Amino acid sequence: MTQPDVRHDWTRAEVEALINLPFPDLMFRAQELHRRYFDPTKVQISTLLSIKTGGCPEDCAYCPQSARHEKSVKAERLMALDKVMKEARAAKAAGAGRFCMGAAWRSPKEHDLDSVCEMIEGVKSLGLETCVTLGMLDSTQSQRLKDAGLDYYNHNLDTSEEFYGSIISTRTYQERLDTLSNVRDAGINVCCGGIVGMGEDLSDRAGLLMTLANLPKHPESVPINLLVRVEGTPLGDVEAVDPITFVRMIATARIMMPQSHVRLAAGRENMTDEAHALCFLAGANSIFCGEKLLTTPNPAEHRDRQLLSALGMTPMVQSEAEMGTLRPAVPDIAACEPALS
Repeated sequence: MTQPDVRHDWTRAEVEALINLPFPDLMFRAQELHRRYFDPTKVQISTLLSIKTGGCPEDCAYCPQSARHEKSVKAERLMALDKVMKEARAAKAAGAGRFCMGAAWRSPKEHDLDSVCEMIEGVKSLGLETCVTLGMLDSTQSQRLKDAGLDYYNHNLDTSEEFYGSIISTRTYQERLDTLSNVRDAGINVCCGGIVGMGEDLSDRAGLLMTLANLPKHPESVPINLLVRVEGTPLGDVEAVDPITFVRMIATARIMMPQSHVRLAAGRENMTDEAHALCFLAGANSIFCGEKLLTTPNPAEHRDRQLLSALGMTPMVQSEAEMGTLRPAVPDIAACEPALS
């Protein structure tokens, strides 16, 4: 049943106004909706593994895996199944509930898809949710992944349609939307978000969130990435975004897509504990654990454990990690205090 907080008719002007609200008002609205659909003390933990690194023919300006960039990472072969399973077991032991696998392809070839399907089946056998990101998919490929048991497919829009051509020229925005449609039609959950800090302006940030929220169904997971500036890529020396701007994106995503998991993805290694705490207060309720995200650094596992413990937050269990549903009203604090004699 669609809830009244869930909309698919946002305008760019509305989103810009929302992002620009006075910070206390924006945070209050985000926190109110977060509590309406999720337990604010719970965080979904996922692990991301690069199963095929480097050599990508795309020219995404932020990505060191592109073969077109100076100092791009070395191209490697698809990882063997036994090595993937070893990593998945370690992720589960570390508390991850979802295991994500990424391959640097424009689109998977059939023999590669055979191998990925085996990986999906193996990881599922461990009791983990599965997610992959393999580039563009057609409807047949999407159905094959669904038949293998895939739970989520990640395919980010990255930015607004208007700014997209400044970042990528080797595929179109519509091709990304077509892949999302193919994945959704196959019955696979969608993981889709974008990147903050690529030189975009407020209108572009609003445009990204507007496109995501106006999809026929909101993505179940919305990763908000803070650009990791990598030397040798076209965006290696772009000006950094301040933490408050990033937190505003998290809060706005939570308000516009209240039932979705909003994930702090790339860029956490350079964020302070205080910035992390603000993101959680703004409605982020998912992170990647592990010391690497594909090819870029991520906070060490012990740092995440210490931070969550300091904040009184704990990992979600599998039954809590579904798309948000209305929760019982939070009792008034006064009602929880003992009566004074």
